[in-house]
Amino acid sequence: MSQEGQQSPAVSAETSLRAPDKQKTSPGKTPIQILHEYGTKSGNLPEYVMEKAEGKAHQPSFAFSVSVGEVSCTGEGSSKKAAKHMAAEAALRLLNIDAGLVVPPNRNVPVKSESNGVAAETHGRLNSVGILQELALQRGWRLPEYSMLREAGPPHQREFTVTCRLETLSEKAVATSKKAAKKASAEKMLAKLQSLSGSSEITWTPTPSVRFENIRNSTAEKISLLRRNPLSIPNTDYIQMMLELSNEQGFEVTYFDIDELTVNGQYQCLAELSTSPVTVCHGTGISCSNAHNDAAHSALQYVKIMAAGQ
Repeated sequence: MSQEGQQSPAVSAETSLRAPDKQKTSPGKTPIQILHEYGTKSGNLPEYVMEKAEGKAHQPSFAFSVSVGEVSCTGEGSSKKAAKHMAAEAALRLLNIDAGLVVPPNRNVPVKSESNGVAAETHGRLNSVGILQELALQRGWRLPEYSMLREAGPPHQREFTVTCRLETLSEKAVATSKKAAKKASAEKMLAKLQSLSGSSEITWTPTPSVRFENIRNSTAEKISLLRRNPLSIPNTDYIQMMLELSNEQGFEVTYFDIDELTVNGQYQCLAELSTSPVTVCHGTGISCSNAHNDAAHSALQYVKIMAAGQ
């Protein structure tokens, strides 16, 4: 049955990107890839934002939203990839795009490129979010992830804090809208990549992710000590312990402060380990440093469990 006239109200008639016909392309493409290709051709690259990350380390739950032009959808899953997959799939259904990618006619947008082959300008203006996403796709990196850390201020003067994560790197930016904060964090990430590369041409490459299987099989000094450590001795510097362990095993640890206090008035922090899969642990304390130490303690407990073997 024809689907003409059944366009979802979430897509305005003026900005509809609905495909006129359904076609099939090469099999094996994920909804994320299809949506990205569609967005590239239509001039509206999909933008993903992590809306929530909760649950225990062994049973996490993630929610991602994706925006493509006027279309906005949300997906949930037990991993970041699964949540993005569900959000992209929902957007494709809303746009009436089947498993085969269909590009709207006459919607190709001229794209200028820098010397490193990264899309630099769309619709005549710099699009840092698009540049970063294209860079990740070209280099085979994980797609950038944007997390809302804080939303504060009165209704007429809101401030949004967004963190951009790319492989083992992270940058935070504040702006008066979610979109502006996202773009600002992407711009800061691009500046960091250029700084790490030593020039405007991005040559930085991420350190290969450390798999827990490798940590489990390791007999190095720090991981061996962790296996025997009860992690219950008061006043232990768990941040230093985690630093020494991460240096030995070859992964990085990043601490993210959460501006909002707990119901008990304590500070909050997230410790992110650049392992494969990425590990995120929560910590609280009467000060920022105590919250960091608690997050490092939680992360060490998780690594200890994962490194215990069969």
